[in-house]
Amino acid sequence: MSLKNFTQPIITEIILLGFSKLHQLQKPLFVLFLVMYTLTLLGNGLVIILIEIDYHLKTPMYYFLKNLSWLEIIITTTVTPKMLSLLILQDNTMSFFACILQGYTYFVAGTSEVLLLAAMSIDRYMAICNPLRYTSIMRTQVCQLMVLSCWVCSFFSITLPSVLTLGLPFCGPNVINHFFCDSGPVVEMICADIHFIQVLNLVVSCLTLLSSVSVTAVSYICIIVTVMRIPSAKGRMKAFSTCSSHITVTSLYYGSSMFIYIKPAGKTSTDLNKVGTVLNTVVTPLLNPIIYTFRNKVVKEALKDAIRKMQAGFRK
Repeated sequence: MSLKNFTQPIITEIILLGFSKLHQLQKPLFVLFLVMYTLTLLGNGLVIILIEIDYHLKTPMYYFLKNLSWLEIIITTTVTPKMLSLLILQDNTMSFFACILQGYTYFVAGTSEVLLLAAMSIDRYMAICNPLRYTSIMRTQVCQLMVLSCWVCSFFSITLPSVLTLGLPFCGPNVINHFFCDSGPVVEMICADIHFIQVLNLVVSCLTLLSSVSVTAVSYICIIVTVMRIPSAKGRMKAFSTCSSHITVTSLYYGSSMFIYIKPAGKTSTDLNKVGTVLNTVVTPLLNPIIYTFRNKVVKEALKDAIRKMQAGFRK
């Protein structure tokens, strides 16, 4: 590889520009994102607790949902606290190691979520298209293996590009026009030929997202065909209602992820990338528990039951 400039100093510190252009909006954005982050932790934490304590929610669908909530907490906690400090404290520096760790954690968790959403679509396919065999096929061990596979595939797909990237010399500039250490700006700090790394990152993104989208699309095509064969309109609506929450969440996450990462380098402005990342790290993690709670009668009943038990406990 041809080095661009070997005489430049090795990077030890990263400067994040964050939302520096939005001078007048930084405090309102801080309040907004802090409230959203707090609600995200509470909402996803509540979903996890309900699934753990309520026996009505001991099904594959809610097992996957519990793991999805854990991933949402990891993703938003990896990025949001630093973003908040950028907005209110103007703390725009972080060590190079912390930057790499933040980006690595975000992408491992984010890739796991993409794969988990595909796994959840398979679960919905089995529930609607093979209802008589659903319980025997989607056993606890099978669900655990599917979730573990999401993590293992994510770990290996992100670790290889990360190791190759870290093996190259970094010499700047050490300024990133973002509120977290995204892969594109980090790669731009390498003082060597980065074409191979950029292509590898694009290939990994395409394989992960497009394979997940393909699995989800095929699952829902089969679901639609099966549901349309149901003679009654009420039966069709009931079948579709079990998928509506997953379709909504999947559309939000897949759409924003494909907008950010499946494109040639430099084809989308950094400001648009920031908007897409806010959707992935702040908005979607907040909406997931809301969508699954308010559009799901079983979860709502579990929540009401938990509240009644708490009230009874306080009266005693």
